[in-house]
Amino acid sequence: MLLVLALLAAPAVPVQAAQVDNIRLWAAPDHARLVFDLSGHAEANVFTLDNPRRLVIDLDQSGLDTDLASLELEGSAITAVRSGVRDGGGLRVVLELSREVEPRHFTLPPNDQYGHRLVVDMEYPGESAVQNPIDPIEAMIREQEIAANRHRNEADGETPRIDPEVVAQQPAAPHPRRDIIIAIDAGHGGEDPGAIGPSGVREKDVVMEIARRLQRLVDDTEGFRAVMIRDGDYYVGLRQRTRIAREQKADFFVSIHADAFNSPRPNGSSVYALSQRGATSETAQWLAASENQADLIGGVDGNLSLNDKDEVLRGVLLDLTMTATLNDSLAIGGQVLDQLGRVNRLHKSRVEQAGFMVLKSPDIPSLLIETGFISNPDEERRLRDSGHQQRMSESIFEGIRAHFRSNPPPASLLAWERDNQRTPSGNEYRIQPGDTLSQIAARHGVPVAQLKQANELNGDVIRVGQVLRIPRS
Repeated sequence: MLLVLALLAAPAVPVQAAQVDNIRLWAAPDHARLVFDLSGHAEANVFTLDNPRRLVIDLDQSGLDTDLASLELEGSAITAVRSGVRDGGGLRVVLELSREVEPRHFTLPPNDQYGHRLVVDMEYPGESAVQNPIDPIEAMIREQEIAANRHRNEADGETPRIDPEVVAQQPAAPHPRRDIIIAIDAGHGGEDPGAIGPSGVREKDVVMEIARRLQRLVDDTEGFRAVMIRDGDYYVGLRQRTRIAREQKADFFVSIHADAFNSPRPNGSSVYALSQRGATSETAQWLAASENQADLIGGVDGNLSLNDKDEVLRGVLLDLTMTATLNDSLAIGGQVLDQLGRVNRLHKSRVEQAGFMVLKSPDIPSLLIETGFISNPDEERRLRDSGHQQRMSESIFEGIRAHFRSNPPPASLLAWERDNQRTPSGNEYRIQPGDTLSQIAARHGVPVAQLKQANELNGDVIRVGQVLRIPRS
């Protein structure tokens, strides 16, 4: 009894304080992310103040063990950072802001790379995630101009009455000759480094270099334009990546990654597309069968070791198209895989597919390209070599360009060149309304299977205006 009373009378032991060991900032065009590295778990209260604009971050039972002056603020809405002791104890960090922000925050438990963390995201209302975004309304009008005019003329099956004098006075609307938009997604970024190779090379850095080289190739080619999903070292949510591509009216979406495994032996490049049906390899089957994780914390889910690389792959694949664009995805994938095989060993000799539960159904043909295994020492060395990066980007673009030369989108410059400057040769056929693949094959005396193989078709879907290569019988 005396022992119990003595224990009750003893002063309360203060809660162990958590120290802020480091603060990291990642600045993006439409948001900024602050990460507090903590020595232990700490509860936080985050709120904004006006006149002047400030963001206040209160951490209970915490202290500061880092120099705030070393925090690089360039490119963010933060103009200054100061700290102090909050009334009643604890740490208060005040961010002075140049614009309005919408904050949210969450804590993360330790993983293989980091200890306890507090993540504070600041969204910038009204900002776009890419520079100089295309106006979706303008793009839609530009894309549908020719189709709309044709539809009006064919309404109700009536032939419109044309006044020759009016036609002579009214010049025809010019062909839009628009660029084909290629959305280039460099995987990971910011707080999420992706896989890390044996000598410390980070996936996010390697794929960013390849993505930028690919961007230059696309922009330097007449009739094409690149849109970078991220153009710096910051993270973009997995769903936001395909959302940006859709807002930019992209004709094609390519996500660039570097594979990893818990053994240094696997090597080679791979190309992934999505399928509504079963998987085509044991790896793809495992990915499809595993539970899809929500993009809850923007890529920082505590599973960033090499062993967990497939968690990231599954998350990106989850948002790639698996609707009517699958045939285009597979066709482009075949072209890209053929080109990649000329500069690097292929891990798989065919485009891989797997069935996934889809949260969205993008209408953009999409591929995920694993440029190589960063966990393999030899491939890690090649992936950081500028010459190899250039050859990889050239092979990716050559595969994409070859597809769109044969299948240009309506209203594009390539479509205009096809219709006005190129006459199909004797071994080519331009698809007309009402054509079917079997009819075309019978008309030219070739088997349907041979016609599909010559044009890398994975199904019977064809489009009016598409040019088919007719193999010699």
